[in-house]
Amino acid sequence: MSNNHEHKVHVEFPGRILIVGFGSIGQGVLPLILRHIGIAPERITIVSAEDKGSDEAAKYGIKFVTERLTRENFRRVLSPLMGRGDFLLNVSVEVSSIALIKLCWEKGAMYLDTCIEPWPGGYTDPTVPPGKRTNYMLREEALALRSGEQRFPTAVLTHGANPGLVSHFVKQALLNIAKDVGVEVGKPATRGEWGALARKVGMKVVHIAERDTQVSNKPKLPGEFVNTWSVDGFVSEGAQPSEMGWGTHERNFPRDGKRHESGCLAAIYLMQPGAGTRVRTWTPKAGHFHGFCITHGEAISIADYYSVREGSQVAYRPTVHYAYHPCDSAVMSVHELAGNNYVQQPRQRILMDEITGGIDELGVLLAGHKKNAYWYGSQLSIEEARKLAPYNNATSLQVCVAVLAGMVWAMENPNMGVVEPDEMDFRRCLEVCMPYLGPVIGEYTEWTPLHERERLFPEDIDKSDPWQFKNVRVIF
Repeated sequence: MSNNHEHKVHVEFPGRILIVGFGSIGQGVLPLILRHIGIAPERITIVSAEDKGSDEAAKYGIKFVTERLTRENFRRVLSPLMGRGDFLLNVSVEVSSIALIKLCWEKGAMYLDTCIEPWPGGYTDPTVPPGKRTNYMLREEALALRSGEQRFPTAVLTHGANPGLVSHFVKQALLNIAKDVGVEVGKPATRGEWGALARKVGMKVVHIAERDTQVSNKPKLPGEFVNTWSVDGFVSEGAQPSEMGWGTHERNFPRDGKRHESGCLAAIYLMQPGAGTRVRTWTPKAGHFHGFCITHGEAISIADYYSVREGSQVAYRPTVHYAYHPCDSAVMSVHELAGNNYVQQPRQRILMDEITGGIDELGVLLAGHKKNAYWYGSQLSIEEARKLAPYNNATSLQVCVAVLAGMVWAMENPNMGVVEPDEMDFRRCLEVCMPYLGPVIGEYTEWTPLHERERLFPEDIDKSDPWQFKNVRVIF
């Protein structure tokens, strides 16, 4: 696939767009917005804590405001820049998503973010109990903004590549599996119908399975965190407790696992950071590997969305978690970070022009059904990404086009209130994303987490069901 496809304008937008934050994702998504959303550059404003990327904005004739947003000043800075019918895109760090949504609703503006952000310290403040620093609690707080029948402007939560795009991959993958195993699909539309389909297919587990093989000609230096996307974002989520949606097929509760006492109760967390927790998974090109079980919103929202309740009891729920093997430079950066007790290195570097090769293989592994496991997702290479869009690598482009798709859907559905990716039209979102994802494939595998186990040492594994979390988690 090349970039000679037409730059189709998906939606004409008469309002203003306010972009908060302008790191790798903000810089990467701006050209896509200008290509595919009908808006004049003079109706876009960027507010960022740093002037990084201001030259790019200037090339497009876009206003750039350099100011770090805080609890004390965000209203003063942002209020004059938006009003009824406008759109706030939040791709910042350490600016509260909930505070921004409330401001947007006061102004009559729409909203989208790629993760639910707290104010500084919300992820890592050691004085706050681990259970309060989870994405589960952030999600519960955000969903609490829903208020009866009152209709507010659309506020899309967590719509990047993951969380976001992967929720749409799950639905397409489920339809593909159902067809291949002879399960009657019908036309599932509600969460109840999708949950019933997942249960009927026999989906026990969803891994968001990602292997980033992009490599650089400039090696990581001591005291430097190198990554293919936001370093601040990766370090923050990596330091949070590891979290996962907890399935009804699980028989072995983790010794370091904790349950929540309120909310949807669809997920648990571990008393250790996600960047210090590894799990086994599989993708078509990489094969089987160990990934970090880093907390992500989709691990909770997917498990909740596909839950089937019979009365007050949960009759069915899949286990859902992220399994992330970042680029090799980032793995070394995480190793150094952990050795420093999760105090971030003094220097950061986002790999972009110095990348010499590799792909970001991002998809969903649906497992436990008649055909064992099925991976569906994107295999976007750095070469393809560079052809498709400026200011992007393979990782950022998967995120940026999902941001674009979420914005398009929100503009087409402007009065939906708080919405999660699982509740959106997956076909419409995939339609916007597909031209930018490189090869999108589905592939079955006979691999299970028991593959080649106990070859060197005996292990405490449960062979009655290979897809239990106990068998997926890596313990040395």
